[in-house]
Amino acid sequence: MKIIQSLVIGLAVVIFPALSSAQELDYSQFKTNDEANNIEVFKQASPSVVHITNSRLVRTFYSLNPQEVPQGSGTGFIWNEDGYIVTNFHVIQQANRVSVTLQDGTSYDAVAVGLDPDKDLAVLKIDAPAAELVPVSPGDSSLLEVGRKVIAIGNPFGLDTTMTVGVVSALGREIDSMSRRTIRDVIQTDAAINPGNSGGPLLNSLGQLIGVNTQIYSPSGANSGIGFAIPVNIVKRVVPELIAYGRVQTPILGITRLPQPDYYRELWGIEGVIVLNVVEGTDPERLGMRGLTQVQRGRIQLGDVVVEIDGRPVRNEDDYANIMEQHRPGDVVRVRTRRDNQLLDYDIELQEPPDR
Repeated sequence: MKIIQSLVIGLAVVIFPALSSAQELDYSQFKTNDEANNIEVFKQASPSVVHITNSRLVRTFYSLNPQEVPQGSGTGFIWNEDGYIVTNFHVIQQANRVSVTLQDGTSYDAVAVGLDPDKDLAVLKIDAPAAELVPVSPGDSSLLEVGRKVIAIGNPFGLDTTMTVGVVSALGREIDSMSRRTIRDVIQTDAAINPGNSGGPLLNSLGQLIGVNTQIYSPSGANSGIGFAIPVNIVKRVVPELIAYGRVQTPILGITRLPQPDYYRELWGIEGVIVLNVVEGTDPERLGMRGLTQVQRGRIQLGDVVVEIDGRPVRNEDDYANIMEQHRPGDVVRVRTRRDNQLLDYDIELQEPPDR
């Protein structure tokens, strides 16, 4: 009891002078270090944040003429002074018209120049003077640690340029994209993210982009303190290819894969990517890789099943795609397959993806 009393008295001695000093301070001139940092980051980064609205053309029962109907809104950010804007794929999915509004209120019609549903990323282009565009400063998501402060700026529920603050809650999360592909190494944060924040920047204490806010986990659909952002190191790899080619230039191995693979993997009790066919004129054909074949009485016989690429396990199509997207056409990879209970190795040069 004596210890508790001494602590209380000691606190009283410290607290009362502090309160007295606070009364004499000018609040307009006083900022904690954290407040000063928040204000500085907002001033630096908010001009890079844009409001995205989209609409669809809908033909109603009462009119043959299509009507433009607002579909939703989200957030994006300025990538460079050439007018390229980055956002989520799901923000503009199925839109017939997209509009981008800068922080000063100026609006521009936008065109989609590149889409990557697998990573839920899209690049838009607006015809705006370079002097009006303030590009975001990219950071490095590999330097993040759990507990580091993060800042989200976006347009939740249409409320322009809203800032929220939180921390990195976890790293290395996995979420499903719009194409049902797994996005890996995702950042989890407790910074408030709500509908309308999608496509907006997640920033570090230096105002650098470290992620693109994309999803929340919430039974109610509103912020629950669990938000997810695509790490900027994925964005830095994907966006230049979307600008240059309109899609990610993931190379091909020279095989076609079996549709509905999960069903057949379970049916045959195997793991890996089942080779349906090999593409004519590619290394897999020249090296003797085999796809499925039909034998007596219509029975299907397994050929090669890809189980490793460059020593990394391939259990399913997600593993396969995540490995392949790390490579570029011309790379040579060591592919290990299983056929007739034997392991076979092939050194295969990756090819350019076909034109769509």
